[in-house]
Amino acid sequence: MAKQFTINITNIIWSFDRENHQVNLLLVRRTDQPFEQFWALPETEMRTDESADEAALRLVREKIGLKLASFHTEQLATFTHPERTPGQRTLSLAYMTFLPEMPDLVPGYGASDARWFSMASEGDQNTFNNGQYHFATTPITVQTDYYAALAERKADPQTSLAFDHDWILKIACDRITNKLDYQPNILLILGSMFTLKQARRVFSIFKHIELEDIDNSNFKKNHRHIFEMVGTAAQTRPGRPAKVFRLRYL
Repeated sequence: MAKQFTINITNIIWSFDRENHQVNLLLVRRTDQPFEQFWALPETEMRTDESADEAALRLVREKIGLKLASFHTEQLATFTHPERTPGQRTLSLAYMTFLPEMPDLVPGYGASDARWFSMASEGDQNTFNNGQYHFATTPITVQTDYYAALAERKADPQTSLAFDHDWILKIACDRITNKLDYQPNILLILGSMFTLKQARRVFSIFKHIELEDIDNSNFKKNHRHIFEMVGTAAQTRPGRPAKVFRLRYL
């Protein structure tokens, strides 16, 4: 008899904290086994009457209360390694969702808490922090090595994400970083329009460099093929108002 497996949608949900100028990631605290009380990426089981794209948007709608257009989400990858989950085998179709706002969070079914974690870097790793909780993408770069180590891992809810979510996050961050100069969908977290300083801030976080190390003039010149100026920002202090841009390809 063939072994049964389930298909989950795992959603990496990004937003931007305009007050603190930080890229944020949504994590939820699980109430179910396996990995009860561990922090994890939001997940939902795909229904028989929906596509994976529809399930990813439904997860955002049900968990956060936002109805988004399809261009706010993109498929990341499929994760099927037999060791990725204990017990029943579970395949994950991972999506990234870029929220144009940072709504208040209410834990949904299967979660006791939901929080925004601010993104930073530590060496080559990306870190995600909220108060006493600090998580990081895996430092392992080869998939077979990662899952071999995962099977031996002694998981700690204070420092370990559930399942293989530190690997999924690594793949997500690598994808975003690699696409910054030609399809930076991550900028959708800034809304439909953004200033160059806001865009530089997002780029600096994913590139692990300081904002001041990205020259504004060169940045504008190097990205004119994907940025289109659409006006000026509302002026809140004396001086020349900042120009605002949008992504040309959307």
